[in-house]
Amino acid sequence: MTEPNPARPGRTERPRTPRRPAALLFEPPLAEPDAEHFFGLESIEDPRELLARATDLTLAFRAATDRAIEFQAMAAAQLADPKRFDRLTPAAIAERADWTEDYARRMVEFGRDLLAGGGGAGSPAET
Repeated sequence: MTEPNPARPGRTERPRTPRRPAALLFEPPLAEPDAEHFFGLESIEDPRELLARATDLTLAFRAATDRAIEFQAMAAAQLADPKRFDRLTPAAIAERADWTEDYARRMVEFGRDLLAGGGGAGSPAET
């Protein structure tokens, strides 16, 4: 069996000292704050076009809100499922979602309907 190569003669091992990062010689420029833009609505000058674009955005946000509420309801129903060993009470769900306990109960029921494929009868906010 061969011996490992011995350390080179004359080389002394010094402990490595951590190096400090190089000092910055200049400050990076600050990002220029731009004026608030909301989907380009502020740049539309024609009121007809502005109304049409704002209406499109309103409808899109409503649809997104409805879909998000459905996901909240399904999550609430899953968290309250009696088959889960770590199920949460409506009060615990309400606390997590910043809801009232009554609203949490209605969301759990709405979520159960959605998970069962019933589609629900509308979000609890509408009932």
